[in-house]
Amino acid sequence: MTLTSFGPANLIKRSAETHPLTWRLRDDGEAVWLDEYQAKNGYAAARKAFADMAQDDIVQTVKDAGLKGRGGAGFPTGVKWGLMPKDESINIRYLLCNADEMEPNTWKDRMLMEQLPHLLIEGMLISARALKTYRGYIFLRGEYTTAAKHLTRAVEEAKAAGLLGKNILGSGFDFELFVHTGAGRYICGEETALINSLEGRRANPRSKPPFPAAVGVWGKPTCVNNVETLCNVPAIIADGVEWYKSLAREGSEDMGTKLMGFSGKVKNPGLWELPFGVTARELFEDYAGGMRDGYTLKAWQPGGAGTGFLLPEHLDAQMYAGGIGKVGTRMGTGLAMAVDNTVNMVSLLRNMEQFFSRESCGFCTPCRDGLPWSVKLLMAIEKGEGQPGDIETLLGLVGFLGPGKTFCAHAPGAVEPLGSAIKYFRSEFEAGIAPTSAAVPPLARPIVVGA
Repeated sequence: MTLTSFGPANLIKRSAETHPLTWRLRDDGEAVWLDEYQAKNGYAAARKAFADMAQDDIVQTVKDAGLKGRGGAGFPTGVKWGLMPKDESINIRYLLCNADEMEPNTWKDRMLMEQLPHLLIEGMLISARALKTYRGYIFLRGEYTTAAKHLTRAVEEAKAAGLLGKNILGSGFDFELFVHTGAGRYICGEETALINSLEGRRANPRSKPPFPAAVGVWGKPTCVNNVETLCNVPAIIADGVEWYKSLAREGSEDMGTKLMGFSGKVKNPGLWELPFGVTARELFEDYAGGMRDGYTLKAWQPGGAGTGFLLPEHLDAQMYAGGIGKVGTRMGTGLAMAVDNTVNMVSLLRNMEQFFSRESCGFCTPCRDGLPWSVKLLMAIEKGEGQPGDIETLLGLVGFLGPGKTFCAHAPGAVEPLGSAIKYFRSEFEAGIAPTSAAVPPLARPIVVGA
């Protein structure tokens, strides 16, 4: 994988004015350590926030900039910050960075942590100042060993420079930051499951309300933000709201830039920082270079395995939440996957649903039993042993595991690609249904949603 800049052939150099997340990256791909980061204006935003801005002003600035969560849900960051209690007597609060990047086909946070660890630390430092949190944790995916090593070194560098610890920048504000390596479960990407895991409990999502802002880590107010989200904070504080908003393309309701990518059998798979509102066609053709010779684009997912499939005709959609929503799915993490003409959709969905079934926490019945059921049906269809009614049963499961039907968003994300695959490629599923004359009694009667 590569990381290039705005220009299709790397013709336009990254700059602080256009690439707030990636302009400091080294051409050799090595990490940017403290001395180099500060030489590239690093921690200037933190110094400004500590010296010139009231804590509430930092929150309002982030809110006015329109920053939204970059983990997939897209909740407004400033609004989330505003949910933290105002009561000054509550002196124990926590800031958690969700770095449990286990969404298949997503590696944007890994790049930031491995190559720009101080950008994340600065973003957390400013956020901690705004939220009055005295301790922070980076909850890191267990397999990200290089990121863990780089973040640990960067934290030690920041401590030695007086940028973490006691009396930061002479302000009287204390903030400790720890790198916590998780055990490797997809469900830890859900913020309350992450909190349970951090506390040493089983990684099950919690009932909400109460929300983490009221009752989070060890019962204290807690704010959880994604890596890329926090990495946007320094640029907003340094350069202002209007500049940040101006980065997005006309028509986009989301502000700033986004790390986007394309994988699959494309000529130039990679990751790029692009303005919200760029079309998927630009991302696919100009940056990813289109499909490799001998392959054609059959379908694509806009942002991880938990987003619905789209067709080539949908490539003109703008890459922001509302733009992708107009064509029937979610933007998710913004890292797209191309499905080529050699891929059987039943086999692809069987593989995906096996993953989601294995990663279910097992807490609620629809997810615990419904996802293995979908895998069993897909395996039979893949072998040509599907029974009449199996496709209807799968569609019934899509309905029963949809939004609002389960304890958290794991199952709705798991069945979204299944429903879209059947919608666009039903004939491939029908091809796996055995002839009626040779069929055995169905595994179960078709589910009818609402019956």
